[in-house]
Amino acid sequence: MSDNDGKKTLGLRGGARPGNVKQSFSHGRTKNVVVETKRKRVVVPKPGASKPGGGATPSGDPSRRPAGISDAEMARRMKALQAAKAREAEEAAAREAAEKAREEERARRRAEQEAKEREQREAEERAKAKAEEEERKRKEAEEAAKRAAAAPAPEEPKAARAPASKPAPAATPRKQDREREQRGRGKGRDDNRRSGKLTLGQATGGEGNRQRSMASMKRKQERARQKAMGGPVEREKVIRDVQLPEAIMVSELANRMAERVADVVKSLMQIGMMVTQNQTIDADTAELIIEEFGHKVTRVSDSDVEDVIKEVEDKDEDLQPRPPVITIMGHVDHGKTSLLDAIRDARVVAGEAGGITQHIGAYQVKTDGGTTLTFLDTPGHAAFTSMRSRGAQVTDIVVLVVAADDAVMPQTIEAINHAKAAGVPMIVAINKVDKPDANPDKVRTDLLQHEVIVEKMSGEVQDVEVSAITGQGLDELLEAIALQAEILELKANPDRAAQGAVIEAQLDVGRGPVATVLVQNGTLRQGDIFVVGEQYGKVRALINDKGDRVKEAGPSVPVEVLGLNGTPEAGDVLNVTETEAQAREIAAYREQAAKDKRAAAGAATTLEQLMQKAKEDENVTELPILMKADVQGSAEAIVQAMEKIGNDEVRVRVLHSGVGAITETDVGLAEASGAPIFGFNVRANASARNTANQKGVEIRYYSVIYDLVDDVKAAASGLLSAEIREKFIGYAEIREVFKVTGVGKVAGCLVTEGVARRSAGVRLLRDNVVIHEGTLKTLKRFKDEVAEVQSGQECGMAFENYDDIRAGDVIEIFEREEVTRTLD
Repeated sequence: MSDNDGKKTLGLRGGARPGNVKQSFSHGRTKNVVVETKRKRVVVPKPGASKPGGGATPSGDPSRRPAGISDAEMARRMKALQAAKAREAEEAAAREAAEKAREEERARRRAEQEAKEREQREAEERAKAKAEEEERKRKEAEEAAKRAAAAPAPEEPKAARAPASKPAPAATPRKQDREREQRGRGKGRDDNRRSGKLTLGQATGGEGNRQRSMASMKRKQERARQKAMGGPVEREKVIRDVQLPEAIMVSELANRMAERVADVVKSLMQIGMMVTQNQTIDADTAELIIEEFGHKVTRVSDSDVEDVIKEVEDKDEDLQPRPPVITIMGHVDHGKTSLLDAIRDARVVAGEAGGITQHIGAYQVKTDGGTTLTFLDTPGHAAFTSMRSRGAQVTDIVVLVVAADDAVMPQTIEAINHAKAAGVPMIVAINKVDKPDANPDKVRTDLLQHEVIVEKMSGEVQDVEVSAITGQGLDELLEAIALQAEILELKANPDRAAQGAVIEAQLDVGRGPVATVLVQNGTLRQGDIFVVGEQYGKVRALINDKGDRVKEAGPSVPVEVLGLNGTPEAGDVLNVTETEAQAREIAAYREQAAKDKRAAAGAATTLEQLMQKAKEDENVTELPILMKADVQGSAEAIVQAMEKIGNDEVRVRVLHSGVGAITETDVGLAEASGAPIFGFNVRANASARNTANQKGVEIRYYSVIYDLVDDVKAAASGLLSAEIREKFIGYAEIREVFKVTGVGKVAGCLVTEGVARRSAGVRLLRDNVVIHEGTLKTLKRFKDEVAEVQSGQECGMAFENYDDIRAGDVIEIFEREEVTRTLD
């Protein structure tokens, strides 16, 4: 059809209606397609036409077209896009018409309400004016009556005065009328006051209890302003920064863009993805959708949750001196704990099983000179390598204890390597110099082999001869530590969020998970929210090394922290966060990351690895065990020791390790797996003991790690198959072959070496090649069956189920014996 300008308007295919999507033809040349949507006005060039900038359309530009899309498919998608936008424009026009009708209806009702209120106000004003007029007349009548009463009356006869004294009955009706009018006015005033009350809903144009929001009023004013200016009514587009993770749900994507879910789903369908709002899409697809809606993309990852833990650069003026952290390291039974006892005037070694330190202890000592020192006592056994390693990582100074009567030992060398790896200074304490066989010079000489040159050997490492029994050299040792600490100039900022390292952790009955934390920077206060490894919590209480409760702990102060939701690993880093939600989110991310790492470590990635793993599992015998310990460090060290036990045939598998008492759940797991339970410094509760007795689960208790490792080795050795060894006991040469009825061929032999036994195994050799291996059916000496024949004697032999024997063959006689194998 034609319009006034002589232009033709045709609707696009795909169901578009006139008025929303149009094509205009003028002078035989096709113009662009104009698509009006509720968001903006889009000008779509005709297919194949050039853009004003000279570029090709999306259907013709290979760089902007998705891979694998043909021209016909792209044209079909463009038509579908134009049809969708036309429908959207039609829906927008319908919504605008409905909104306009609603606004007109509200305006009509508001006008009626205002007219009603105006009439009520006019009625009230008329009633008020009438009441004021009547009140004025009443006052004038009262004043006139008063003046008349005050004036002197003339003398009249009684008959004449009688009529003059009757104005009272005439005044009575007027008084009643005034009272009725006052009552009427009061009632009307109350009704008018109630009916004319202005509410917030009436003031904002609401209907009933519905009230328009401030944002709705602003949008209405903006539309009215744009209508008055003659421009198109468009909603203002808000550009948002959308944080996009590696995968996101469609509904969550729409929520972050503040767009309708239906619009997002429609956009995904237009690019060929048939998804619902509950499905997850990848980050690249989501980025395309975000850019299509005109928003900005900010790529984030799951690890960004840890960004709340920021490294704060401390200013020099905020740093204050802190006590040094000294770690006592050395070999087993070289007197580390006894030396620390002598310094602390305590008796720690008496409480350790077998006199061996099983845990890392943290103590603070104040010297006579007023210097505060923090000591870490690490175990010396080889199984606690990781614990000693953590002790060196958090320390400032390492005190290497070497016994003067024992010199340098394997764990001493290991302690030297840990100290060098940590890059901390070392002080050598030569202990047990009070013994008669003490030789401190031999210790100094042995240390030279490990590049530790003490001062008496013209080196830089301080060495002090001490005795934990007599107290000799303790003052010199403390003086050397104070001197080294003064050289290091150790400082920290106490006025910041706390950061520390977990020295030890355990599950205490009654107090829950307890972690011994050495604060390295900042101040840890009661009530702080923190995250430590895969656990988080809120500081419920702080207990120092003397068992007293404290409100806060500054740098280099070891404290026990209560309030964790689980037992952390020894060596985990503690960080204070602002909110509990942040701590919970970081802990959940770390737990999932650790789980994925463990799963990836045990998974086979290729078919060859999968087959190799299945073959290994088929040939390897496992000894499953459950292990519970008193503290986390001991549990970890025992698990590491268990993993080292075994060979290609037998290995130890720790099904479960934990901290705390042995529970009924542990017994159930052990019964289902056929595994024993080992308790290290812990015991089973009453219900667990009863369940173990009923189900026949073995529970063993240990307090020294030597015994635990030896017993597990012995149990694993029992799973090894016995080694079969062959022992050659003799040779016999066949001289002649005889045929015996009922027996078969019998070889007449001469025993040339050793002895021939009937119970032994035999091999038949022909030209030094084994042609048969089996057992003897008969061994005769003359006509008698004999058990054995000595060397140099003749005998008759017959093989079981084998007759191919010839003169000149050699018979090899051997015995098999089983040798019990053990794990070294």
